[in-house]
Amino acid sequence: MAPIPPVYFIIAGHRGLCWRSHWRTVLTGIAATTILFTCTSAFAQTLTGTVTNGTTKKPASDDDVVLIKLGQGMEEAARTKTDPNGNFTFKLDDSGPHLVRAIHQGVTYHKMAPPGTTSADLEVFDVSKKLAGISVTADVMRFQAQGNELQGIRLFAVDNHSDPPRTQMNDQNFEFYLPDGAEVDQSMAMTAGGQPINSAPVPQREKNRYAFVFPLRPGETQFQVAFHMPYSGQLSVDPKALYGAQHFVVMLPKSMQFSAGAGTTFQSMKDPRQSDALVQVASNTRVGQALAFTISGAGLLADESEQANAGQAAGGQAAGRDSRPGGGLGPPIDAPDPLEKYRWYILGGFGLVLAAGAVYIAKRPRTASLDVVHSEPIEIPAKKAAASRS
Repeated sequence: MAPIPPVYFIIAGHRGLCWRSHWRTVLTGIAATTILFTCTSAFAQTLTGTVTNGTTKKPASDDDVVLIKLGQGMEEAARTKTDPNGNFTFKLDDSGPHLVRAIHQGVTYHKMAPPGTTSADLEVFDVSKKLAGISVTADVMRFQAQGNELQGIRLFAVDNHSDPPRTQMNDQNFEFYLPDGAEVDQSMAMTAGGQPINSAPVPQREKNRYAFVFPLRPGETQFQVAFHMPYSGQLSVDPKALYGAQHFVVMLPKSMQFSAGAGTTFQSMKDPRQSDALVQVASNTRVGQALAFTISGAGLLADESEQANAGQAAGGQAAGRDSRPGGGLGPPIDAPDPLEKYRWYILGGFGLVLAAGAVYIAKRPRTASLDVVHSEPIEIPAKKAAASRS
């Protein structure tokens, strides 16, 4: 009996030509295609979420939502709009971490989506140019001097407690003054729960006056400006407070001298955890209140490693101290600490920003630039119209 002839299938044609393949080959190809599709589908996940307007407590409809792929940098992977119920959906083409950004009235809000995340809800707020519920919790100025240069940092902790909660945003959203002759080295801003990002203050028409064009979202926002300026051994400083503050703080190396101006209410504080520092505090200040002072002399504020080494040399009292800048700041259990209620803003606030990558003016050569550790910015302008609203 003659063998059964093989069965062929015509599977492709091009320019009038056809190819034939044995049925086993065809089945093998189908199986391979199925496996490939299955593997691809295993990585394809759906990320859903809802954007809620925290001002109105209603769904935020027709807002832009952007999916950002996090890896070597930040890459926009997809963009969509919320539906009438505030919902959005993305198809993830990889299993890596992502960031979800919602844009409401030109201001961005973010939610991390670690690997495996299938839902991410965000809260946004209506924008007002001016809000009554803005207050300054702390205004801190740190100085150190070496040779003919003075180095300084000014930090603000700003609280937005508007009710109902709104975001304040305008072209001069937070204004402040720097000493005459100051040159800005680095400036950063940070929203509560976020990461510090570079945010350059904009010089205003009035000399030495600057403005951050950065949204004041509900909750706390921190601003930090590092600067340097010529120094002859003495400097008079008038902070010209544009906002009342719970605490206005001046911090110097103990080798420098502080002289309060007429009509000021500074009180000297001793910090048992940073014995090399001289700290002056004026509490519950008002707009226009006299806060002028004069500093003189020279000296450097010790960095964290030096403080820790000094504590260990004194008998191990620094055991258990957090090695991060601003870390391990709690007072000994058996020692009263007069700075306890100010500590977070004098040192802890700086530590929070510094640990995340801001500027620290510890012992740098007079001609060298400040050491800066850059962190990848989380907030990137969404559109040209919102270029400075990050």
